[in-house]
Amino acid sequence: MTTSGVTLRLLDRADKEILKLPRTVKGAFFDFQHKFRTNPHTTGLKLQQLKGDHRLWSARVNDEYRALLLRLADDDWLIVSVKHRKDVYNRLSYGVNQVTGGIEYVDLEVLEDSVLGRLPGATAQPRPTPEPRLSAPLPEPLFTAWSDRQLTELGVAEPLLPVIRTLTTEDQLLGLVEYAPQLTGEVLIALFDGASYEDVLDQVTRPVAATEPVDPDDLAAAAERPATVVTTTDEDLRGALESGDFGRWKSFLHPTQAKLVERRYSGPARVGGGPGTGKTVVALHRVRHLVRQLSPGHDKPVLLTTFNKNLTADLRSRLLELGGDELLSRVEVSHVDQLALRVVREAEPGNGKQAIDDGQAVREWRALLDELGEDTWDPEFLHEEWTQVILGQAVGSRTDYFRARRAGRGKSIGRAERAEIWQLAERFTQRLDRLGRQTWDQIAERAARLEMGREQRIRNIARQRDEAGGLDNIHLQDGSGGWLRHRYRHIVVDEAQDLRPAHWKMLRAMAPRTSDDLFLVGDTHQRIYKNQVTLGSLGINIRGRSAKLTLSYRTTRQILRSALGVLGETTYDDLDGGAETLAGYRSVLNGGLPAGHAFPDWDAEREGVAALISGWDADTDTAVPHEQIAVCVPTNQMATEMGYTLKLHGIDAVEIRSDGPNGSTGVHIGTMFRFKGLEYQRMIIAGVTDGLVPRADVSRLRDVEPTRYRHEIQRARSLLFVAATRARDSVDVFWHGRPSPFLDSSWAETEHGGR
Repeated sequence: MTTSGVTLRLLDRADKEILKLPRTVKGAFFDFQHKFRTNPHTTGLKLQQLKGDHRLWSARVNDEYRALLLRLADDDWLIVSVKHRKDVYNRLSYGVNQVTGGIEYVDLEVLEDSVLGRLPGATAQPRPTPEPRLSAPLPEPLFTAWSDRQLTELGVAEPLLPVIRTLTTEDQLLGLVEYAPQLTGEVLIALFDGASYEDVLDQVTRPVAATEPVDPDDLAAAAERPATVVTTTDEDLRGALESGDFGRWKSFLHPTQAKLVERRYSGPARVGGGPGTGKTVVALHRVRHLVRQLSPGHDKPVLLTTFNKNLTADLRSRLLELGGDELLSRVEVSHVDQLALRVVREAEPGNGKQAIDDGQAVREWRALLDELGEDTWDPEFLHEEWTQVILGQAVGSRTDYFRARRAGRGKSIGRAERAEIWQLAERFTQRLDRLGRQTWDQIAERAARLEMGREQRIRNIARQRDEAGGLDNIHLQDGSGGWLRHRYRHIVVDEAQDLRPAHWKMLRAMAPRTSDDLFLVGDTHQRIYKNQVTLGSLGINIRGRSAKLTLSYRTTRQILRSALGVLGETTYDDLDGGAETLAGYRSVLNGGLPAGHAFPDWDAEREGVAALISGWDADTDTAVPHEQIAVCVPTNQMATEMGYTLKLHGIDAVEIRSDGPNGSTGVHIGTMFRFKGLEYQRMIIAGVTDGLVPRADVSRLRDVEPTRYRHEIQRARSLLFVAATRARDSVDVFWHGRPSPFLDSSWAETEHGGR
């Protein structure tokens, strides 16, 4: 934002610094930046050069604090820090990174103090010098395997090399990362975690490298590069500072994220990455980027969709927060099943059938089998066979079902068994019709067929137009029911791993097959539903247009390690027939170790959860709002019982329902499924007991249906992984009796009631 020709920017590192300042100083800073834009030379601001440096200036924020600014050009300023006046003359380093071309700033004294403060025994009192004796060998520095040249080629800030050479422990490294430029921290963490020089160069450095030669003296050019992450408007600045980490996503994008958002793709593209890597943030900014490319209008040519209903509500509110009503007015935000239902009802106005979910459908299968006296087949197996094979492949006859592929279904069935299943499936659909019900799978398949038919008519019109030398065939248009066009120009999908095959067929038909048509974000390690697809087989080719985010902005290193252990050695797909891994997935955030709490029974476990929360509340220094505490459990009944116990202890609780929290104040409670896409400062996962996680009936499949058993175990692991990675600061896992086999030794048991 400019006033009187003055541009004032804020470096993202500076905003993190300001977040830690007292509230009164933040208020003074808002006033300061407004006054500075009006006239930086106002007497009260006391703008002056720092001695010995013609580009670094200081200005008065209030009596105690000063802003440090780089003068990029005559009226172009960059705030790099806000410091107490006694720290203004610390040893400060700034410059242009030769790899990224971005501006980097670091307070060397603060950084060195952070590293030194983590030396073993650093806080101990001085002791008398002991008698000379053989000393223990000094620990080897962490980065001796890489030369200074290699580190700088990877993007490490050159002024930090002397400090880096002294690091011998992970704790010291994290102390440096806290204050180092972002790329320096990411490179060092990746090397420490075992990545090779070539992998770091390829996965961390090259995605943010400048595309043109870098002039180290041209700060103005450096400030315009994506690597210099800044904000310039009062509104963005206030949102970032007042909302903390939760508000920063609106203003600050990592350069890797920014490139994915702004890139032009020749067809469908996919962005993967582990929890907390900013996939949803990328999706939201991608939507805004696409809208900005549109011609003026009042239609909604951009669709933003996802599988989970409460996630849809969250996406809508975040999009509104990002771009206001102006952005939202050009975007359709819709739950994908509701979108399919709308398509069906448009085509079939008289279709008033009730939609039922998978759980209700399985109960109907069980009722049908009971009525028939049939005990040969498992209702869950039949439901999956019907949805994944018969509906999933749009099988229309018994003969077609005999030929249908059943890859991944596990249990082998012969021709006679297929005939039985087909007959049962026909009776099941007749039963649903008689009851006036339909499953979401049926709705999705019907919507897919309708949209594919619509797309074919659009193609026919285009072919007729080409054959007529570019002239429209009015009769053909009228015969098709109107001037047909695709429903959307661009489609952005969040949590892509959870959509059904029919959803993908419907979405593919809803947008023209051209550049920037489909943009998908998701992580198959977080697939918590039974929908598995190969996108290429559904007409969505993402080969060569896939990217992966690897840096977690939410979860600490300690939580991340334990959460990854939950996944075990299971392999995951990449939505296109290949394998997906979390190789390189890392965090530069530091925190406490996850904790485990064992109890003899469920009643005692609930009391333990209440005691832990009460203990947090009693510590005024570390207490957090109850809305930033979540308790997730395996079943709805357990959620109800947990809420009742907390209420007895005077702790308000809010149930997480399919459309979001049922209230505004209180600890959030719900099943693990309900927490997809959400995040909290403190996460409690209760009932992580063998027989509940995974369910006992899953274990019974091990010998009779090994393939189905593997799929169900993978899904159960993913569900616990999703729950654990909702946490920003701490995770506490509770169980009664025998703990879940998914928990390894990193979930060490602590004393009852907390840490």
